[in-house]
Amino acid sequence: MTEATDLTFAARRTSDIRLVAGVSTAHFVSHFYMLVLPPLFAFVKDDYGVSYTEIGLAITVFNLVSAVAQTPTGFLIDRINARFALITGLLLGAAGFTVAGLVNSYWVLVAMFGVIGLGNTVYHPADYALLSRHVAPERISQAYSVHTFSGMLGSAAAPAAVLVLHGMFGWRGAFLGAALLGVIAALVLLFQPDGEPHPAAAKPRDAGSAPTDWRLLVTAPILMNFVFFLVYAFGSFGLQNFSVVALGSLYGTSPVTANTALSAYLLLSAAGVLVGGLIAGRISNHRLIASLGLLATVLAALLIGSVDPGTLLLILVMSLAGLCGGIVMPSRDMIVREVTPPGSFGKVFAFVTTGYHVAGILAPPLFGALLDYGAPRWTFILVAGFTLLSIVAVMCVPQRKAAA
Repeated sequence: MTEATDLTFAARRTSDIRLVAGVSTAHFVSHFYMLVLPPLFAFVKDDYGVSYTEIGLAITVFNLVSAVAQTPTGFLIDRINARFALITGLLLGAAGFTVAGLVNSYWVLVAMFGVIGLGNTVYHPADYALLSRHVAPERISQAYSVHTFSGMLGSAAAPAAVLVLHGMFGWRGAFLGAALLGVIAALVLLFQPDGEPHPAAAKPRDAGSAPTDWRLLVTAPILMNFVFFLVYAFGSFGLQNFSVVALGSLYGTSPVTANTALSAYLLLSAAGVLVGGLIAGRISNHRLIASLGLLATVLAALLIGSVDPGTLLLILVMSLAGLCGGIVMPSRDMIVREVTPPGSFGKVFAFVTTGYHVAGILAPPLFGALLDYGAPRWTFILVAGFTLLSIVAVMCVPQRKAAA
């Protein structure tokens, strides 16, 4: 009896590992795809004879399509095979890069980034649906952390890989190389079995009698999670995308020093995600973990915005903020999972993570305007303010009560 139980446990664990590996591969590609164009801006601009604003339109279209279509896609994924939806998204992204690389037209490029944005809508709902349905509850926080970590690796790998491909084959060849990556990830998932849903994932203890249609998205727990993701993304976007320029304007920090501090922040964020997965698996108060981690970012931003920390302290403070920020992410995902009824993981995660795309549309002009008007210090003040708001939001997420 014990031997049979051990074999069942081992088989379930192996199945979980295969699933997490496949889903994480797709998540790596999704983040890689987001950073294919930015390193190639100058080359594409010169080739088509357009402005940076016109090239940036492709990124705007990507985010608009993703923001509008992601929640409907989440509803669809709750009704169909999430693995095949993920494969479809990967192939859509690959097709978009292929056409954009082969057809010599600026407007085709913009249109194809709309297609890539449509493919991007499947990742969060399908990834979280697959992990939440199939991974054992005792391993779900680690699964979330590996999933998030893989996305960070995709973001880190993209700029260097894209520039290497550009050096060998030009920017069109880099697009085709990105397309090939998506096809390979799709093939990995194609030959991976679905596996059986985990029995414990079918009846979350706190799902209660919540609705499972569109009304679910306007319930207090889900709306507060959306607000949390939105304001958290504003703060993260400002720190990651504008801190280098702001430091140079505010303190005359060299680009080398500022980029080193940013790299340390991103590297420690990735490490923090893995640490956070272990913590979230052992401590059930995920709101407290998230709040403490976010508080470190608030303090770091206020310190950097108040005084010139110098090279060593700047790198140290950014590293600590990155580590604590990474620790937040698995707990963030667990908070969403706690308030999600069975069968609704796709739509809920699709809806709340749309906050990232909304921030991606609104944050650049906000932070850009601060720098244009000579107020770099306000970059860090706003980062601290938005992060503080995210603490308020996450602490206000109501907990569902178990059904009687």
